[in-house]
Amino acid sequence: MRRFAISCGYLSLVLALVSGCASTPTDAANAEKSTAGEAADLTALEATGLAAIEARPADPGATFVLHDARIMTANGAVHDPGWVAVADGLIVGVGGGEPPSDMGGQRLAMTDKVITPGIVDTHSHLGVYPSPSIEATRDGNEATQPNTAGVWAEHSFWPQDPGIERAVRGGVTTIQVLPGSANLIGGRGVVLTMRPTRGARAMRFRGAPETLKMACGENPKRVYGRRKRSPSTRMGNVRGHRDAFLSAQKWLSKQGDKSTEDVERDLANESLAGLMQGRVLAQVHCYRADDMLTFLQLAKEFGFRVRSFHHAVEAYKIRDVLAAYDVSVSTWADWWGFKHEAYDAIVETAALVSEAGGRAVIHSDSAEGIQRLNQEAAKAMAAGRSAGIAVTDDEGLRWITANAAWTLGIDAYVGTLEVGKRADIVVWNGDPFSVYTSAERVYIDGQLIVDGGTNAPPWSDFEAGQEVPR
Repeated sequence: MRRFAISCGYLSLVLALVSGCASTPTDAANAEKSTAGEAADLTALEATGLAAIEARPADPGATFVLHDARIMTANGAVHDPGWVAVADGLIVGVGGGEPPSDMGGQRLAMTDKVITPGIVDTHSHLGVYPSPSIEATRDGNEATQPNTAGVWAEHSFWPQDPGIERAVRGGVTTIQVLPGSANLIGGRGVVLTMRPTRGARAMRFRGAPETLKMACGENPKRVYGRRKRSPSTRMGNVRGHRDAFLSAQKWLSKQGDKSTEDVERDLANESLAGLMQGRVLAQVHCYRADDMLTFLQLAKEFGFRVRSFHHAVEAYKIRDVLAAYDVSVSTWADWWGFKHEAYDAIVETAALVSEAGGRAVIHSDSAEGIQRLNQEAAKAMAAGRSAGIAVTDDEGLRWITANAAWTLGIDAYVGTLEVGKRADIVVWNGDPFSVYTSAERVYIDGQLIVDGGTNAPPWSDFEAGQEVPR
């Protein structure tokens, strides 16, 4: 890994150029609104495609208090010792010292433990690229045309992926499952609560908005260019995106004030229209700084906002712009050099984005990395501190909790330990940023999903009968 100092000269030049020409509107990318986005509201139409078949099982609503632990809220406060109270799947109290005597339910002493919010992974392909990784199970890329905005990752997701249990045992309680990045517009992602059901829909995170995966840079032009098709260049990428949004604008304008039953259905345009109407969150695969700036220009042209750039290894070069436009940076701690686009990656990116007032997120993009996102955050924290950037433990924790929840539009529900939020809680048997620490207990919606003290059978039917007794 090349050291941060090597890139400082180029970084200074880039920032000098950017600061002289970048617009920094008060409401960032919300400054313009697409005329087409003011046409027919498709909310009711969307509801028909989201109807449930399988209902999520009703929970009994346990009431309990975890106390005598170090409580890291990811909201600025640390209580040591402290307590968290849960009732009916929600956090009903958080504080320092001893819990009040009127807090009902079972009291569980967590002496020498550390309690944090559940980890949120903004970029996962679990279930769409599950284990075992064979041709029959690879369902993450509909690489048949550059614009596949009409496909949904939910419809590929396999709830029996053994990787789900392994991720939860690493403290992960929520994930965004995305299509791959072969396409300019890869399709809809889906935000899932990590409690497997028989079908993906029942795992959907209640209240999470829809998301749409798009990609810029090398991936789409490589996939289609080698087939002698468009796009084969970066300018071809941008034309493809612009053509798609122009088509969606025209389609949406035609719908006008039509009633739901009279709307001319078009799955791809419905996704893009949702983006322009602000109901769908843009999640964009983009490595290079120049590509990110180009994509922000595209968003400005068509009146939508980018919620997060994913991977974004050169985000540090334009961190002031990303902070001004309130775009989160979903990146790795230290992936570098695995392809040319990742050549300028540095390990200090998350810390530099945070220092600039941006929203840094550490994601996995890996069935293995998702099992240790707490350690990935620790590596990014250590790199920042080594470079002289003051990164608190609270800020590092936010990279895998609060900031990640904001990226998915679910920060009103999870991401911090606060009264009224869902009780997605991890009890660690030590410092969560240590390689020697593991998640001892994992609660989702107040239900104990992982108990490190039990020898439970595997979650996945695929692995049933294959386990080795302890």
